[in-house]
Amino acid sequence: MTGDAVAVGGHNGARKSYRLRDEPKVLMPRSLRGIVIAVLSVVIVVPIGYMVLMSLTPNQDVALGTISLRVLGIENYVQMWSAAPLASGLLHTIIIAGTASAVSVMVALLAAYPLTRFEFRGRRAYLYTLIALQTVPGTTTVLPLFAILSWIQTTLSVSLIGTYWPIILTYMTFGVPLSTWLLVAYLRTVPRDLEEAGLVDGCSPLGALRRIVLPLALPAMVVAFVFAFLVGWNDVLFASVFTNQHTQTLAITLELFSSTSFSTGTPVYGELMSAAVVSSVPVVVLYLVCQRYLVSGLAVGSLTG
Repeated sequence: MTGDAVAVGGHNGARKSYRLRDEPKVLMPRSLRGIVIAVLSVVIVVPIGYMVLMSLTPNQDVALGTISLRVLGIENYVQMWSAAPLASGLLHTIIIAGTASAVSVMVALLAAYPLTRFEFRGRRAYLYTLIALQTVPGTTTVLPLFAILSWIQTTLSVSLIGTYWPIILTYMTFGVPLSTWLLVAYLRTVPRDLEEAGLVDGCSPLGALRRIVLPLALPAMVVAFVFAFLVGWNDVLFASVFTNQHTQTLAITLELFSSTSFSTGTPVYGELMSAAVVSSVPVVVLYLVCQRYLVSGLAVGSLTG
């Protein structure tokens, strides 16, 4: 708790008491903290600022390496929408990544609840399996998944590759294990007395999960949702195999836009930078909206053993 105190030895045997909320000040002096914050700010802000500045600079000036604040404008942001199908790629990515992450979190909650509330045979083996799944490189699963989907298409005469569901299920194979571990760590901190009180008042086990556990686990669910969402948002490998021109994601659209611009002989660096800025905005907004839940969810989950 923040009210607890720790003793730190001083000169001549003197000891000083610091509260845990002041412990970072003990571990890192104020001058050193200022230097660390300044360095991290430069490392983060400079690349982002350069990207935004290039997105406002005409293509020919960027290609020549000349930058002038007098020629900045939004022409690149206007032209990029017609140069590449960014709008459709953005929509497809939101649908695919959003659906995969939302379903992953719900499946993970239904898995984490019995893992933290009941003792049963195979429980520990299941948890270890989740860890093992995180160690499997994604590149090793592309060919087997493609072969399985092709066999299903041929056998059942259905169209799978190029639709939403294969890529959504693929992202879930990465999102569910990670989300389950996050929720297992968080649900261990939720007292069982609350659920027992709900059961005494007439709630069923599912009712206690929905009315008591679900609201309390919301911070961890938001953390799991964001991490699972980033899996689909940043992916290029699986999207390049399991999507087509009607379902291609934003990452594939940017890749095709970049390769096309270079093959024409006149790279449109300004438009590429503007497209990169636009593709970054949804994730930044997601982090800003979920910031409060991200901090609380990660902080509480990190305290569990």
